[in-house]
Amino acid sequence: MTVTALPFQILVISLQRSLDRRAKVESELQTVSMPWSFLDAVDGSALKNPPDEYKPLKVKCLQGYELTPNEIGCYLSHKEAWKRCVEKNIPTLIFEDDFVLAPEFEHTILSLLNRPNDWNFVRLQGLYEVPYQELSLIDGVHLVKNIGDAVGATAYLLKPEIARALINESSDIYEPVDHFLEHQKKHGLEFLAVRPYPVDITRAKSTIDDRQERAPVQGLRKRLRSVARALDRALSKHPWFPR
Repeated sequence: MTVTALPFQILVISLQRSLDRRAKVESELQTVSMPWSFLDAVDGSALKNPPDEYKPLKVKCLQGYELTPNEIGCYLSHKEAWKRCVEKNIPTLIFEDDFVLAPEFEHTILSLLNRPNDWNFVRLQGLYEVPYQELSLIDGVHLVKNIGDAVGATAYLLKPEIARALINESSDIYEPVDHFLEHQKKHGLEFLAVRPYPVDITRAKSTIDDRQERAPVQGLRKRLRSVARALDRALSKHPWFPR
């Protein structure tokens, strides 16, 4: 395969104190010949006050639950990675530090970089199995559109214009970052995927995101949430949950 000179960077979001995870990252990335660097994650549990982007009362009304401190820190960490992408003005592969690489990982990334006009924003890992529609075959790599939300933010590749759009739509933080990445009605971006995924997760407990499985919002809480979202759509120029 002829590799283009298209530059790109790899950023691994990781807490400075997560020494075991960092050692595992270094071990995983020894298997590829691509430069990478750590991006020190925001430690949500150490935040004394929520950031300006987070408005607890509005989040509770429109979501039905508040985000955990580490969910907020995780979102802020990804937002910083998007800023680095814009600053460098090159495609950026963003990892969280609980990834495992498939043997075809490097081939997949080089193939995508060789065909930059075919993608802008690509999921490389997903938590949930969802059906998909194949869009193109790039040197053996299946580029697809997922039908449904796979969620998870362990690994994805994006271009600077996508990072800029995500930053612009993140003036408010009100949902976990992996849900926001799938929230096309909000940011208007098409999030493609490579299938099978070239990245998996270790399934170790995350140190930057303490989200547990939440019970569905039901009953009166759900009705009140629907009313709050309808009012937000009617009164806000930039509603959180547009139709």
